[in-house]
Amino acid sequence: MPVQTLLTIFLLERFASYCRHHFPSLATLHLAGLGRVVIVWDPELINAVFTGDPGQWHAGEANAKALLGPAGPSSVLVLDGEPHMRLRRLLLPPFHGEAVRAYRELIAELTAAEVMRWPAGEAFAVHPRIQALTLEVILRAVIGVGDERRLERLRALLKRSAGANLFAFLAEGAYPRLADNVLGSHFPWIAARHEADELLYDEIAAHRARPEDREDVLAVLIAAADDDGRTLNDQELRDQLATLLVAGHETTATALAWCFERLVHNPPTLCRLEEEVTGGGEEDGYLDAVVNETLRVRPVIDAVLRRLTRPVELAGYSLPAGTIVGASILGVQLSEAFERLQEFRAERFLKRPAPPYTLIPFGGGVHRCVGASFAVMEMKAILRTVIERVELRAVFPRSEPPVRWRRFTVMPARGGRVIATPRGGSG
Repeated sequence: MPVQTLLTIFLLERFASYCRHHFPSLATLHLAGLGRVVIVWDPELINAVFTGDPGQWHAGEANAKALLGPAGPSSVLVLDGEPHMRLRRLLLPPFHGEAVRAYRELIAELTAAEVMRWPAGEAFAVHPRIQALTLEVILRAVIGVGDERRLERLRALLKRSAGANLFAFLAEGAYPRLADNVLGSHFPWIAARHEADELLYDEIAAHRARPEDREDVLAVLIAAADDDGRTLNDQELRDQLATLLVAGHETTATALAWCFERLVHNPPTLCRLEEEVTGGGEEDGYLDAVVNETLRVRPVIDAVLRRLTRPVELAGYSLPAGTIVGASILGVQLSEAFERLQEFRAERFLKRPAPPYTLIPFGGGVHRCVGASFAVMEMKAILRTVIERVELRAVFPRSEPPVRWRRFTVMPARGGRVIATPRGGSG
C-alpha cells in the first residue's frame, strides 16, 4: 500500500502510463485512505461505470469516505438514489444556461482587479493568486456575502480550511467523522471549518431575512423547491455551499494554474490564443479548445469513484459487492484514443469532438459534476481577462510535473510559475 500510494502522489502520470501498458483494461491498487480500488481506463468500461444502474454503482458512498467531513452529510457529493437526484434537480438551474452567463461580468471584474496586484516582470506562482480569485468568485457570486467583516473573516478561514494538505485527505479518509470529535477540533483546518460554518449559517440567515434584490446562487437555492414543495433547510444549504467550496474553488483554481503552466510552455498555442482574445472577436473557439486540452493533459482529479452495492462482471472479472471502482480520468485521457497523446495540442478539439468516454474531467452519468458549466465559463472568463491585460512567459524551460499536495487535487509542482508583463508595457 505505501508504495502505490506514494506513486500516485509523486509519479502519478508515470504510474498511470505503467498500468495502462502492463494491464489490458484494469488494475487493482491498494491506496491509503481508500483501501482496495479497481481502476479502469478503457472507454467501454468507463461507459459501463457511468451508465450502469445508479443503485448498483454508488458514487456518494464512494465519495463519503474522503468528503463527508468537509462537504457534510447532505452534500450532493455523498448522496445516492432519490436524495441525490432531489438535490441535483435543485442545484442544476443556477449553474446552467443564462444563469451561468450572468456571472461572467462579475468574474471578469474580479479578475481584472486581481491581475493589477500581480508583480510586473517578476516570477511568481500563479496557483495561489488564482486560488484567491476563485474563492472571491464563490464568496461573491455563489454565496453573495455582503457584510465586509464577514467576507474578510471567511476569506481567511476558507483559505486555511481549503488549503489542507494531503494529510487531511488521508486522515479524514481513514476517519470520516474526525471533525465531529474532540481530537478533530484540534486540527487547524477543522477548527477553521467549524468557525467558517458559523459564518455560513449567519449568511444563510441574512439571506432569509432579506431575500429581496439578491441574485447570487445562494438566493436561488433558498427559493428553490422540489416537486413536493419542499425547500432546502439550513443544514442542506450549508452542505451545498461547503461542497462548492471543496469541489469548486480549489479544482477550478488548479485547472487554471495548469492552463497558464501549459500555455507558457507552449508559445505557439499561447500566441494563437492571444490573437483570438485580443483581436476583438467574441468567438471562443480556440479558447474552448485550450480549456479542453488543458483538462485532458492535466486533469485536476485523476479518477472518479463508485462503490458496488451488488456484484458485477467487468472485463471478465467478477467484482464483489463493496468493491470501489475508479474510472481513471488520467488513464483514458492520456491514452491512444488521442493522437500524439503527450503533446499539448489544442487544435485537436477544433477538428472534431473527443470520442465518447475519453474526455471526462467532470465525471459522467447521473453524478457528473453539477457545476461543470459554471467552471468552464469561469475558466474562460478568467483566461480571457488575464490575456487581455498581460503578456505571459515561462520562468523555467522545463514543464512542471503534476503532484498531489492538497487533498485530492493534482497541481503543478511549483505552483505554475510565470512572468507577467502588462500588455503594451515593458518589463
